[in-house]
Amino acid sequence: MRRGLAAAAAFAVLVSAGMAWAEGEPCAPDRLDIRGDFGAARFSVELADDRAEQERGLMFRENLPASQGMLFVYPRPGAPAFWMRNTLIPLDMLFLTPEGIVQYLHPMAIPGDETPIRGGDGVLAVLEIKGGLAAMIGIQPGDEIRHLAFGPDAAWGCGAE
Repeated sequence: MRRGLAAAAAFAVLVSAGMAWAEGEPCAPDRLDIRGDFGAARFSVELADDRAEQERGLMFRENLPASQGMLFVYPRPGAPAFWMRNTLIPLDMLFLTPEGIVQYLHPMAIPGDETPIRGGDGVLAVLEIKGGLAAMIGIQPGDEIRHLAFGPDAAWGCGAE
């Protein structure tokens, strides 16, 4: 329990640093920023942008640090479905529009559950983060993502201030 609280406190520092580090910095493929009413947060992300990476996802991982995630990017918007087969840890899934807006948030996906998880139509990307973290931070639908995966029409584009 203490270890979980310490990790949450350390991540809260990253969140409270907010816009000071996010604005004006160039985007990077392994970094994703998110902003909303809570302020801003930064994640180191692994990209899953081809079929093999997307099929494996975060399967068989025994942990996921609070500051890390996996970003699934598709060639065009669609209606991807996820399941938790062979996934050992709970995950929050953020379904993202081509503009980098959180369209739907599925909290605490259950390890091993094969029930399809869908975020609706028009999804270009899905961000998976540690289960329960979205609620702890205050992430919700309508929040904005900044990453190279979102083009010139992004709500919070790379280089935008």
